[in-house]
Amino acid sequence: MSEANPLPYAGIRVVEFTHMVMGPTCGLLLADLGAEVIKVEPIEGDNTRRLLGSGSGFFPTFNRNKKSIALDLKKPEGVEAALRLIATADIVSENFKPGTMKKLGLDYETLSKLNPRLIYVSHKGFLPGPYDHRTALDEVVQMMGGLAYMTGRSGDPLRAGTSVNDIMGGMFGAIGAMAALRQRDATGKGCEVQAALFENNVFLVAQHMMQFAATGKAADPMPSRISAWAVYDVFTVKDGEQIFLAAVSDKQWAIFCKAFGLEDMLADPRLKTNNDRVRAREWMMPILRSHLADRSAAELAAVFEQNELPFAPITKPEELFDDPHLNATGGLAPVRMNDGHMAKVPLAPFTLGGQRPGIRLQPPRIGEHGDELLREVGYSEPEIAALRAVGATSGG
Repeated sequence: MSEANPLPYAGIRVVEFTHMVMGPTCGLLLADLGAEVIKVEPIEGDNTRRLLGSGSGFFPTFNRNKKSIALDLKKPEGVEAALRLIATADIVSENFKPGTMKKLGLDYETLSKLNPRLIYVSHKGFLPGPYDHRTALDEVVQMMGGLAYMTGRSGDPLRAGTSVNDIMGGMFGAIGAMAALRQRDATGKGCEVQAALFENNVFLVAQHMMQFAATGKAADPMPSRISAWAVYDVFTVKDGEQIFLAAVSDKQWAIFCKAFGLEDMLADPRLKTNNDRVRAREWMMPILRSHLADRSAAELAAVFEQNELPFAPITKPEELFDDPHLNATGGLAPVRMNDGHMAKVPLAPFTLGGQRPGIRLQPPRIGEHGDELLREVGYSEPEIAALRAVGATSGG
């Protein structure tokens, strides 16, 4: 975006007290859209910076376009610095355990008295209610919210293969913040926005709940479900390769049959409509699998693409770095990893005026912007030095 066409939330300041995935996702989206997002970290830095295994990519994924200040909120001097920053903010975002921010005097009730225009986004495991005392994780709410049941095979609940509730919960926090900003334009007052993992998960499985409401029959787990479409499955083909193939309408079924020499099946009255084919899957699918088994995945993909039929290669995450579409469209951008080397990260999955919101600031080093932010809110050099001396801040 240019000065003549700035990002939509340019001029909005966000102070976030967040870690892991959910809270940082909210700040990431606001930052990508132009907001100045200030990440308040502990003196030693956000623990997410040091995670191993599946968490090792969390920090660079969810903390681009942000500034960092390191403050010790256990010290009154650190809390005072945080309050000075908050006094300049439009939005405060946090995802600590219930009660943590209140103990620090940084809860919505306290801060809204100081600034009635403040928007306060709280990311939690549960919205207020009987469960709100529980500690929640993405996996916890997937198990209790029906998603793990629907993802795994019968009797074998399985979490989804990414942090769906953390990421979507942060998205809904950002959407709530955007709505609150619009409301503030009309009323002059801020409000508290609450987003939660459990409720997000229930929103995700609403379609399965409503299937039961509509039919009276419980939804089967996805691996054993009766699909709404007859050809909608993974096929194992030549050399053991796998590919997802689909024909989800009568028109697509006709195109599929003609493309692969299956005119006899196209003419079979037992397979006339999609619902007929769904009922015939038990005997129909082995015929299709056998017919396609000697073709390569690439050959099948070419035929499906030529005929505008749905298909997908079975891709591993690490293979996406070389995806021609992502690279051609600018969907991946250079990002600094925790150890300083550069990699590529997916950008937000939308365009504004034909452009993907990009990376303006690399994920910050611990306290990288601390001194400049403290100066901005009125601290002198001796006062900053004094904060350092008592261990209330660190970094630069």
